[in-house]
Amino acid sequence: MTADADGDFVVFRIGFRINTLWKVHKWLPVFLAMPRMLRELDADPDSGLLSYQTSLGLRSARLTQFWRSFEDLHGYAHDPDAEHLPAWQRFTSEVGEGGDVGIWHETFRVRAGDHESVYVNMPPSGLGAATELVPATGERETASDRLGSTTGGEPTDDGAGDDA
Repeated sequence: MTADADGDFVVFRIGFRINTLWKVHKWLPVFLAMPRMLRELDADPDSGLLSYQTSLGLRSARLTQFWRSFEDLHGYAHDPDAEHLPAWQRFTSEVGEGGDVGIWHETFRVRAGDHESVYVNMPPSGLGAATELVPATGERETASDRLGSTTGGEPTDDGAGDDA
């Protein structure tokens, strides 16, 4: 199976790391803020959040989100009536750069056709959970096919011209 993603989308990865285990009062509010945000986003189908997956480690949590657009993600992050902005302001004022809790995020804009995926013996995961899964057959059989590449080369020019 492969993900059938129409158009552009955004992958947003965010996480935190507990650097000082005994300072529960510093890291617990950070840990508890994300579920509140996810519940809020789940309750609003127009938010632009398509799907997310959480991974927990011994001292860390990581979240991968798929968004309809960067504008949707940015709009949520800066909405004063949403959960994120007050949580971020609390973090910067109460934890800041003290080192007890680390946070990070990465944002990737993915243009239509500039991605490929394959899922074998898997429930919907990653981009496949954010979109529809379709059989990886025919024009979608190989990674090169899914990316529109020629054999072993760069992606095709989508008919913009062939000088050969």
